[in-house]
Amino acid sequence: MATVSLSSGVRAALTSLNSTKADAVQSQYRLATGKKVNSAVDNPVNFFTAAGLNARAGQLTDLLDGISNGVQTITAASQGIDSVTKLVNSLQSTIKQAQADAAANRPTQTGSANTAASTPNGKIGGGAVGTKSAKDVALDTKLGGTAGVATATTDGALGLAANIAVTVSAGNTTFTSTSLTANSTVRDLVAEINKSGVATANIDDGGHLVVTGTGSDTLKVGIASNAVAATALADSKTNVNDNEKLGLAQTLGATGISASVNSAVRANLVSQFNDLTKQIDQLAKDSGFNGKNLLTGDKLSIVFNEKTGANQSKLDVQGTTLTAANLGILQAGSSDTATSFDIQNDTSLSGAADALTNALTTLRSTSSSLGASLSTVQARQDFTKNLVNTLTQGADNLVMADTNEEGAKLLALQTRQQLSQTALSLSNQADQAVLRLF
Repeated sequence: MATVSLSSGVRAALTSLNSTKADAVQSQYRLATGKKVNSAVDNPVNFFTAAGLNARAGQLTDLLDGISNGVQTITAASQGIDSVTKLVNSLQSTIKQAQADAAANRPTQTGSANTAASTPNGKIGGGAVGTKSAKDVALDTKLGGTAGVATATTDGALGLAANIAVTVSAGNTTFTSTSLTANSTVRDLVAEINKSGVATANIDDGGHLVVTGTGSDTLKVGIASNAVAATALADSKTNVNDNEKLGLAQTLGATGISASVNSAVRANLVSQFNDLTKQIDQLAKDSGFNGKNLLTGDKLSIVFNEKTGANQSKLDVQGTTLTAANLGILQAGSSDTATSFDIQNDTSLSGAADALTNALTTLRSTSSSLGASLSTVQARQDFTKNLVNTLTQGADNLVMADTNEEGAKLLALQTRQQLSQTALSLSNQADQAVLRLF
C-alpha cells in the first residue's frame, strides 16, 4: 500500500483538529451527563470517594424511613395519652358529682322514747316549760345533778357521774373527749361532738338530740360517765354507756349506725364511671402505628446510623401497658373489693379521687418521657437529613461538572475546530499550487 506523505503544515493542522475534536467530544459528554468524572478513568480518587459518600448517603436515606416511622409511633402514643388524660378528667368530674350528692346517705340518729326520767319521749329536759322552748330547755339541761325534767324555776338534769367521756368514730377516725363534767350542759356536749369532725350534733325544735355523720361510714357515738375517768372513757366505746339518758340507743356506742338510704344520684353514676374506664383500655389499644403500640407494652428500636455492633447508634423506647387497672383506677360498685370501690361511701369516693389524681401524675410522667424520646428522634431525623445533603453535596463537588464552564469551553472548541479546518485548507493550497504547473 502506497504511503501518502503530508506536508508538515497539513500534519500540524490535522493534529490540532483531532485534539480540538477530542476536547469538544469530552465537553459534550460532560454536558450530557452533568459530571466531569464519569468513571474511574477520569479521576479515580474523586470517583471512588464520591461513590463512598453516595453509598453512605443512600444508607442513611434508607434509615430515614425507619426514623420517620419511629416519630409517628411515639406521636401516636403521645396523642393516646392526651386522650386518656381527658377521660381521667371526666372520671374526676363524675367523682365530684357523686361527692356533691352526699346528704342522702348520712347515718343519722334522732333521740327517741326511752326509760330515762330526764328524757321522756326523747325530749331532753322534758320539753317546753314556761317561756322556754323545748330546744332551749334541752340545751340548758345539765349533764350531772339529780336526774329530772326542767321546771319553771329549775333546769333539767341527766344525772351523769362526775367524769364524763365522749367517743365519736367513723371509718378509721376516732375522737375522744374527757373535758366534760357534771356541771356541763347539753349545749357543751353538742359543741364537743361537733369538734370531732366525723359527726355533727344539734337539738331540734322538739328538744331531741340529733347526731349525723359527716361521712357515709358507720357512725359510733358513746357518752358515758363514772367516778373513775378511765372507766368512763372505756364505757363510752362500748354498748355499756349512758346514751339512753340523751335519747340515743346504747348500741350506738360500739355497734354504731349506718345510713338507711343510698343516693340515687350516686347509683346512677356507676355505669357512667365504668364506661369511661373501659374507654381508657380501648383507647390505649388503638394508639399504635404500623404494628407498634407503646401503650400496650411494645418496645420500639430506632436505628440512627449505618453501622453495626457497638458502633451502631440507636434509641430504644420501652412502652408501658396503659389500662385503667394499671393506673390504679377501680370500677365503681356497691362495695369495696380488690377491683371496685363503694360509690355510696364517702371514704371510698375520696380514695377513688386520690387514685385519679395519682393516675394523672403517672400519665404526665409517661407523656414527659415520650416527649423526651420524641425530641431526641426528631433531632436525629433533622441531623440525618442534613447529613445526607452534606454527603450528597460533597460527592457532587467531586464529580459534577460546571455546565457554564463546559458550555463556554465547547463553544470555544467549536470555534477552534472551525479555525483548524480553515488552517488545514490553507495548508492544502500549497500542494494545489504545484498542481497548477501541470
